[in-house]
Amino acid sequence: MPRAASTAKKTKSPRATATLRPPSIISAMDDPRLFAPFFRGPSWDGWRTVLKAAYGLPLSEPEISFFKSVAGDRAPPASRVRELWIPAGRRAGKDAATSLISAHTGALFNQQEKLRPGERALVLCLACDRVQARIILNYVRSYFTDIPLLAGMVTRETAEGFELNNGVDVAVGTNSFRAVRGRPILLAVLDELAYWRDENSAKPDEELYKAITPALATLDGMIVGISSPYRKAGLLYNKFKRHFGQDGDVLVIQASTRQLNPTIDQSIIDRAMAEDPAAARAEWMGEFRDDIGGWLPLEVIESSVDQGVAARPPHPALTYRSFTDASGGRGDSFTCAIAHDFQGIAVLDCVVEIPPPFNPMEAIAQVAAVLREYGVTETEGDAYAAGFNSEAFAACGITYRSTARDRSAIYTDALPLFTSGRVRLIDNRKMINQFAALERRTSSSGRDRVDHGPGGHDDLCNAAAGALVAAIVPSNRPQLYFA
Repeated sequence: MPRAASTAKKTKSPRATATLRPPSIISAMDDPRLFAPFFRGPSWDGWRTVLKAAYGLPLSEPEISFFKSVAGDRAPPASRVRELWIPAGRRAGKDAATSLISAHTGALFNQQEKLRPGERALVLCLACDRVQARIILNYVRSYFTDIPLLAGMVTRETAEGFELNNGVDVAVGTNSFRAVRGRPILLAVLDELAYWRDENSAKPDEELYKAITPALATLDGMIVGISSPYRKAGLLYNKFKRHFGQDGDVLVIQASTRQLNPTIDQSIIDRAMAEDPAAARAEWMGEFRDDIGGWLPLEVIESSVDQGVAARPPHPALTYRSFTDASGGRGDSFTCAIAHDFQGIAVLDCVVEIPPPFNPMEAIAQVAAVLREYGVTETEGDAYAAGFNSEAFAACGITYRSTARDRSAIYTDALPLFTSGRVRLIDNRKMINQFAALERRTSSSGRDRVDHGPGGHDDLCNAAAGALVAAIVPSNRPQLYFA
């Protein structure tokens, strides 16, 4: 690249010059012909130190002092680390730094001999959704568009990203462990992974990490996980708990916003701290939250599942209860669950989910038909559009009663049923994952509130919990059957 240009005048792309003398990430960051225009000024010194350490480059005494302040007082790595995890405050420059790593890694790739014929290396940016992932992709693309030395490397734009002339694809994806298999990965960036949600997996971040690790082996690839921290659970927190302050080839950096981006006005952070200290410590100080925990461990929920039972057929000797989580037909599913009491055990028999978009009248008619199969003439639900729901269900021969209890109260009532082993669930993976993703939040008054996390859904598990709680009621009718 630039330093080899004077001795290799016929070179037309960074690919050839990288073979002669590839610049380090810091040399490239400080080179005015490369990334320096994007990282001007001393405000980037914190990131410069973090990147030096991550790549095993020498640090000055002041840099060592700063590094230890954000790395748990561990010694700087002697060589490039295998994994870099950064829980840091918002607006700390995480996306800009990881886009630099991505562009530098992709542009300087020269290990084609390790690939099979026709195989291409992958720089992969993963996030909770494609909108978030494309933030980094757009940063990376701008380097290859705006920097003359890199502009000639892009050979083709794709639906997922773009291709480079040195055998590298730069692409984005979502946090699906099924989508990353089969490709040799040069770099994997896991963006905002503390907030990943996937109803197809109870632990999408950990499943994806397991899928990515073998794909890195061929090219000695690197994982970079960045996020504002959230609750004390998941892959990012586990990496922090195990490796923060520990020597080795896994580096964890925990930093406040202003430690990495001193241009942020302190008064903004002060106001946030005054309004909501717990949230501000995570959002701006880079600390994991103490006030948010899980509702129940996945193992407890799984132990309540009757494996392979998708639904239980109606039985005339049983009295069934129902709960409906209604929706307007756009963002959330319309769900309904049916359950019964078997000698003090709440048994879930059936769940109905109508995903959006849908016509609410048609959805209610569909749910009512299932309720009639189980001999149910009444269903309970929250106060959402209670008037409309009452009229629409009544037209189908079903009474809809709104409950004063919100979803948090329902989950709180359902909790002892699970912990005492008095719940039997059907085998609905999406519902199970929703239960596992529920969060318990403690307010300043000490009162707990249970709900889904940011970006999550609880349509199925809310209906199921409501039906399970409703099923445990006194009854003179014998309950003889539940399998």
